[in-house]
Amino acid sequence: MTTKTITGLFDIYDEAAQSVREIEAIGIPRDDLSVVANNIDNRYVTTEGSNAGPDAAAGAGVGAILGGGAGVLAGLGLLAIPGVGPVVAAGWLVTAAVGAVAGAGAGGITGGVIGSLTSSGVSKEHAHIYAEGIRRGGTLVTARVEEHQAAAVEQIMRHNHAVDAASRGRTYRDAGWNSFDETASPYTASELEQERQRTRDLTPGVV
Repeated sequence: MTTKTITGLFDIYDEAAQSVREIEAIGIPRDDLSVVANNIDNRYVTTEGSNAGPDAAAGAGVGAILGGGAGVLAGLGLLAIPGVGPVVAAGWLVTAAVGAVAGAGAGGITGGVIGSLTSSGVSKEHAHIYAEGIRRGGTLVTARVEEHQAAAVEQIMRHNHAVDAASRGRTYRDAGWNSFDETASPYTASELEQERQRTRDLTPGVV
């Protein structure tokens, strides 16, 4: 059967998590879902002194903290993405990305994520926007679905306020952005909060 990759970038983690739960509820297996959320401000980890590295798995409590259950949210662990910093992540996209750069260390993970997206049918332009969106505090949800399920998954993401990638890309470019740069320094926690505030100011309904 023909499969499609449906991708949504969310400014608010709770809306991303709700999308994941609803997508699982319509029968999409957890093995076909993936979540990557910026964790530069440590908002999703309670263990002090935790070091995020490419193989650093968070404790089982992370999934519970994020509202997970038996689904993909329960398997969230820590990764370090160059240009982004620490993220919490789980699912096929992360597994594919890590596998693509096995032995390369943390420096290859971003290219692995972008490569995994593009190899699954996401345009290179949108893949860079999604990576930049994570860098700026967002959460990326991806789902591999059969073609007849795509419309339902897209509707779930829209209902939970996934951003329009083309519009978000224009916003980034209007401010001088060209593409995701994994050599850039990650935002500090205070810079990330300022970026999130700019997003809230630009996006009606985001609180």
